[in-house]
Amino acid sequence: MALDAATQNLLDTMRASGGKPVHETPLSELRPAIRTMSQQLGGPPVAVHSVTNRTVRGPSGEFGIRIYTPRTLNAGERLPIILHYHGGGWVAGDLDSHDTISRYYCVHADAIVVSVDYRLAPEHKFPAAVDDCFAALMWVADHARELGGDSDRIAVTGDSAGGSLSAVVCQLAKARGGAPRIAFQALLYPSVDLDSTSDYPSRRQFGGGEYFLSAADMSYFATQYLNNQASEGKDPRASPIAGRDLAALPPALVVTAGFDPLRDEGKAYADRLAAAGVPAEYRCVDGTIHAFVSFSGAIPAGTEALAFIASRLRRALHPGSIAAS
Repeated sequence: MALDAATQNLLDTMRASGGKPVHETPLSELRPAIRTMSQQLGGPPVAVHSVTNRTVRGPSGEFGIRIYTPRTLNAGERLPIILHYHGGGWVAGDLDSHDTISRYYCVHADAIVVSVDYRLAPEHKFPAAVDDCFAALMWVADHARELGGDSDRIAVTGDSAGGSLSAVVCQLAKARGGAPRIAFQALLYPSVDLDSTSDYPSRRQFGGGEYFLSAADMSYFATQYLNNQASEGKDPRASPIAGRDLAALPPALVVTAGFDPLRDEGKAYADRLAAAGVPAEYRCVDGTIHAFVSFSGAIPAGTEALAFIASRLRRALHPGSIAAS
């Protein structure tokens, strides 16, 4: 397996720029840098019918959401809803950094997308992000009709840290007796194991810093996010792979990248879901790196993955339709 040409070109450009590694970059610089990089490399944004920013009150304060509607609804029509939790290591990322991805899912899955601007670490440590993401799910379920949505057709999705949060939200909803009901979960190169004692071959193989995300970066994110990694890293709300009973969770799609340190834990989570009887589809996009979907304007595999994920979301949320078949 080798890096594809587009990914190699992007990595070469990043190295030539001489920028500091993520774990050595002050948050005051890292956050705008991630936003700018995603906006510049994410490809052209897809036009949607409407975009609305709102504020939601969670258990510990307010946070923002952005609501995307794909088209004008027919009389009495209700669209499914996708909750989108952005990546960024729990310390970065926002509504703007993942605007292009949200727009793509909105149009190509024919769904209302609610992107969640959960509170970030280290200002807001674990479990603040989890609390906000679950509060967003509850808000969406309660306000679905107001949005033109169907509370029986809700999916969750996210990349990296957002993939972890998506998996956690599914487990928390199950613990509440399956309410609100989540119809599908799409996890994109998720970080599912923050236990410092865990070991995966892909972390050792690809974590040296040559492939964008490094082991040092992951350690930095965990330190910023958790109050105490030794104890909280084993908590299923931080490490969803630590969940004891994964049966009866929503059907899942897990997508990883071939040169990503997180590849093997994503595969391990998909395997655990399948072993628990959950319909779980796993897809590894060989030849590319972590966050490649955020770089889809430079890496064509990112656009292909977006189309694939959107097709699976559409099939799960529009059952029986010709487009979903």
